[in-house]
Amino acid sequence: MSTPTRACADTTQRRRSRALLLALLLVIPGGVGAATPVAPTVDLSGLPALGNEWREENPYRGNAHAIAVGRALYAQVCARCHGAESLEPGPAANLRLVGMYCQRLKDPQLAARCTRDADHYFLTTVLEGKIRLGVEHMPPWAGVLSQEAIWALRSFVEAQRSVKR
Repeated sequence: MSTPTRACADTTQRRRSRALLLALLLVIPGGVGAATPVAPTVDLSGLPALGNEWREENPYRGNAHAIAVGRALYAQVCARCHGAESLEPGPAANLRLVGMYCQRLKDPQLAARCTRDADHYFLTTVLEGKIRLGVEHMPPWAGVLSQEAIWALRSFVEAQRSVKR
């Protein structure tokens, strides 16, 4: 019988580590990345009011004030899981990737539709949270974050796409 190569030993160790992580995620209530939503203490008064009807598209896209408000909101409610300034890796998804592909589309109508879909995905994910295999990976923020706060967050994350690290 031959001895395993170093590559095989490394692969075996990685598999064991993944299995342990999965076991922990299934055993620990609420999951490792889940957090209890806490209302942010960011002043939203300078943002245009959006009313009670939820928008399907980000009405603040490119708005410098909304981006600044979104940065402060992100630091309070998102950075723990999604990484500092959305530039550092965190245990959760890289939010800058949501809808990034839309920018590469040549057809303006298709790009606009793609962006609307990405906005919808962002909005519903923030409102409803993420549960996979019965484990809460992201808590629902409905009732905690206002429409203005969510779209300011989206505006900030989109603006971070152009930042090089």
